[in-house]
Amino acid sequence: MSSCLNYKSQSFPSGRGFAPASSNKKRPRRGPPLINALDPDALSAVFSSLDCLSDLLSCSLVCRAWRTVVTKGKCFNVLYRKQWEVGIVRGVCFEEMAGVMHRDALLQSPRINVDQWKGHSGTIDQCRMKDGLLLTGSTRDKFMRLWSVEESYKCDYDFQGEYRLPVDYGPLVGFDFDESKIVGLVGSENSRICIWRRSGMTTISNPFKCKGTFPKGLCMSYCDPEAVVGCADGTARVFDMYSSQCSHIIRMHDPEVPVTCIGLSDEGSRLSILAAGGSSITVSSVLTPDHEFAAKLHMAGEIKTLSYNPCGNDRTVFAGSRNGYVYSWDLRTCGLLWETKLSQDAVCSMQHRRNDATTLVVGGRDGVLHLLDQNTGNVITKFILDTSYCVLSSTKPASSSSGGCPRNMVIQRLRGRRTAPDAKIVSIPAPPITCLAVGMKRIITTHGNDYIRTWKFI
Repeated sequence: MSSCLNYKSQSFPSGRGFAPASSNKKRPRRGPPLINALDPDALSAVFSSLDCLSDLLSCSLVCRAWRTVVTKGKCFNVLYRKQWEVGIVRGVCFEEMAGVMHRDALLQSPRINVDQWKGHSGTIDQCRMKDGLLLTGSTRDKFMRLWSVEESYKCDYDFQGEYRLPVDYGPLVGFDFDESKIVGLVGSENSRICIWRRSGMTTISNPFKCKGTFPKGLCMSYCDPEAVVGCADGTARVFDMYSSQCSHIIRMHDPEVPVTCIGLSDEGSRLSILAAGGSSITVSSVLTPDHEFAAKLHMAGEIKTLSYNPCGNDRTVFAGSRNGYVYSWDLRTCGLLWETKLSQDAVCSMQHRRNDATTLVVGGRDGVLHLLDQNTGNVITKFILDTSYCVLSSTKPASSSSGGCPRNMVIQRLRGRRTAPDAKIVSIPAPPITCLAVGMKRIITTHGNDYIRTWKFI
């Protein structure tokens, strides 16, 4: 990064009104400003000029450093106290306030903008979103790409980077990321865990790999510092990212039942693993150095996707099946809370916003976005494309054309609309939803060979 900020030394004649001696030379380009360029004191001074609590809340969602400054600074307490006195946010805590804003946007926002673009040459079947950044990947593509989903959708090669899999590593199976690294599961038969470092403006092409390979890995979930891999032999393997070694091998299912979905919950010193295979879910709590099994849940259909929500009074797990059902269990009692039939096609992905115990977004082969109530399982509304809206297109220049990513990417602006919960949708409004991610007032969906779409609720 230092090389991007250094300037060539130039001599300037003494006296006023003289131009630099080497004025015909091009001035080196300065790199983009870093998000942590301001210290906490400077950020607090900037945030103190805000007079709206919702604006301050939006700033806290940019990154972890800004969130710390907002929640622990005086400006939030002052604004909260002022608005509490007038009854605007009486009795509502910080996390609940964000959840209310997010839910209201999904249910009441007058306009839904849908932007779509083609980000990979192959099938896009995986995506993860954190702090306004979107990471996408494909089992057929040898690239993972990091996008900014706040304003533009330019592939951010200069700052975050494009991450390439070495040719001899096999296909990409799963991945996740945080502020400093990307953790990926690669290899079809002999699998391994790889780590790509995110270091400023540098793209690291050759990842660091954990020691040794293991039997066929089918899914992966990451919760710093552990990455957990579900394998075809019915085991879950826990890898420590700091020692780069496998710390636990846990038998979750019978050897003939592979682990196809993994979910994690980090509660203090306890790491809870939810492993789904076939039509059952096994919950294991990993302690140090022993582990114990907490529950085993069964459902009628084969499980396709899994989600876990530790918020609220219940520890709730959601599962989607290949026959179109969504299930919810309470892990405290191991009892079924509800089940809902969404469609005749498979449920491929589901997610809720962090610390949100009210809404659940579900997508699948029918191409429809379903919004469910987490407590009852009732469909609140459905999101589809508004075919009466004229498509607007714009071209965003990309700084690289490697890996099948076009040099000039076309961004199409469409419009979405809500439908009644019981509305019958005759035709498929979009290609099947292969994966989705939920952020503040936005939903990201991937559609196989077609597009990446972002649904913004304005």
